[in-house]
Formats: sequence, C-alpha cells, structure tokens
Amino acid sequence: MKVLHFFKTYWPDTFGGVERTIHAIAESTARHGVETQVLSLSRTPEENTRRLDGHVAQKARLDLELASTGFSREAFRKFGALARQADLVHYHFPWPFMDVVHFQSRHGKPAVVTYHSDIVKQRLILPFYRPLMMRFLRAVDAIVATSPNYLDSSPVLRAFRAKSKIIPIGIDEGAYPTPSAADDVWCRSTVAEPFVLFVGVLRYYKGLDVLIHAAGQARCKIVIAGSGPVERELRQQAETLGRDNVIFLGEIAEPRKMALLRTCLGFVFPSNQRSEAYGLSLAEAAMCGKPLISCEIGTGTSYVNEAGRTGLVVPPSDPIRLAEAINRLVDWPTEAASWGRAARDRYVRLFTAERMGKSYAELYRQLGSRKD
Repeated sequence: MKVLHFFKTYWPDTFGGVERTIHAIAESTARHGVETQVLSLSRTPEENTRRLDGHVAQKARLDLELASTGFSREAFRKFGALARQADLVHYHFPWPFMDVVHFQSRHGKPAVVTYHSDIVKQRLILPFYRPLMMRFLRAVDAIVATSPNYLDSSPVLRAFRAKSKIIPIGIDEGAYPTPSAADDVWCRSTVAEPFVLFVGVLRYYKGLDVLIHAAGQARCKIVIAGSGPVERELRQQAETLGRDNVIFLGEIAEPRKMALLRTCLGFVFPSNQRSEAYGLSLAEAAMCGKPLISCEIGTGTSYVNEAGRTGLVVPPSDPIRLAEAINRLVDWPTEAASWGRAARDRYVRLFTAERMGKSYAELYRQLGSRKD
C-alpha cells in the first residue's frame, strides 16, 4: 500500500515533534507492507529531497511563511502528482495551506488526518480560518487523536467524535543509541550532583520560566537540554534570579541525551499551554524507566504520565507545586523508583512504535477497502 504524508516541514529541514512522529509512522508501518512518501516544504528542495530510512522525503519550494504557515506554489503540482500515485493520503493538522491544497487537488483518494494540536497561538486568525478548517475535517475519512485526553478536551475534535480514532504516538526503542563509556563520563563530569532533567525545544509553551522560578526551592540540580526561540530569555532569567542549580546544556547529541536520561532522578516536563499536545520527551523518559513530572493542561501529557502511577501531575504555572514535586523525587527515592517502573510498563503497553504502526496500518486498510 502506498501512503503519502503531507506536512509543512520534515527531515532533514527540521526535526520537531510532528516530524519525529511522521518518521516513526513511516518506519513502523513499513513492517506492515506500507510504502511511504512524505511531502513537505523546503528552502533547498533539490538538496533535501532524498531517501530516509526506507522512505522518501519529497520537497516543494517554500515561498514564504506567515503566522507559522508555509506557502508554496510548487506544492500544488507536486502534491497532485504524488497523490495520484498514492493509495491513501495522510495529513498532519494544523496547517491551513494544506487544507487549500487538499481541495484544489481533488485527488479522490482515502484521506486520514492526525490531529496533533488545536490552534492555540494564532487565535486571531482562527475566526477567518475556521470555515475552511471545519470543511476540511468534514471532508477527510478519519481523524486520529493522539490521546483520549485530547479527544475529550478539544472543542474541535468533539464535533468529529464519530469518525475519530485514538492512536497514541509510539517510539521505537531500537532507534535510540546506547551511550558509550565516554558519554557516561561526560554526563557524570557535566552534572556531578543528583538532577532532574528536561529535554526539548525551548519554546514559549514549555513552561521553563516556571521551572526556573521553581528551582529556587528545588533541592537538586535542574538540567535543561535543548535550544530554541526562548533560550536567551531563559538564560537571562536564571542569571537574574541567581539560579545556580539550573544548568543549560544547549543542543546535545542523542547518545549524550540517553546518558542523561539514564542518570537523572526523574524527568520534569512543565509545559503549561495546550500547544503541548502530547510530549514525546515524556514517552522517551518513560521508555527509560524514569518517574515523570508534568502539568495538567488537558492534553496527552496526562495520558503519557498517569498521575500517581508513573509520577506526579501538578497545576500549570505553579512554581511552588512544581518544586514540591521535584523535591518528592529527591526525598522519596523508593516511591520514585516505583513510578519509574510503572512508567516503563506503560511505555511497553501503550507507546511503542510497533503498536502505533500496526494501528495505522489497520486504519489505512479499512479506509482503502471502503473506497474499493
């Protein structure tokens, strides 16, 4: 079966959460006989059109970006040609330009959309986009929510519950490197004391400013690994507040990330807005058997981290409660270890790439058989 994925960005141009999810879907469905192409926009389409890990990353030239939405004249032609070759089209929402391309192409193929997030930051454009959005979501054959929490809490998804299916995002443990002895030495020398860890892109909705405030009451080091748009402001905040226990590592290689995950007391994920729809980093920490700390924002973060079983879920934007949760990992190591074992069990049961790939392959075939 041939499947075409369509999203605004993809490897090797960008490596965000949606891109990682598309890659995991492509890899895991390949084991079930699915052949994948991914069309996305790129400033260097000739250079970045390539074969990646068993599937093809196709590129159309990015002409401009407006309100986090990429536009491309070339995408209309390329999408139409690739959709004609495919048995099914798999969209990744939100991306308003994608909706326009879908209707212009009139490809007539079965279509599924993975609904990654409500539109949160660009609320001012939502009244103008909403009619097109609702028409697009009505037009596709199936909608996938990545957690029951998001399906229940999204006012948009509630309108399409009848054709919605829940498929949690899964990750492949075998795709992660094993840290070398040198990576372990680097980890111990970089952070000599007990620490909790955050890994991810440093964005406005990650709640890291709250974490830096909480660090004043935390009885351990707090390691922040990653880079992003708000990195400068966060470093300045930590310096201004004198948070000597906050360590910024910047972008790190995957083996070093795994060394940190293996060594940390637990994983803290303070995202405080609905733009954080799932939290792949939480799933990675669960895979590594670490206790989790996250915030209740009505999204998939509280599905990956089940309160009281795999860790602690605290109110968003509350540095006092966040610090208390961090200190609980420090003060109650036996309880923390129990949460870590439960997190690992939950990963094996719900969040593997194999489980996700099987679910998507079954959905593809169901939709394909309806059109035959």
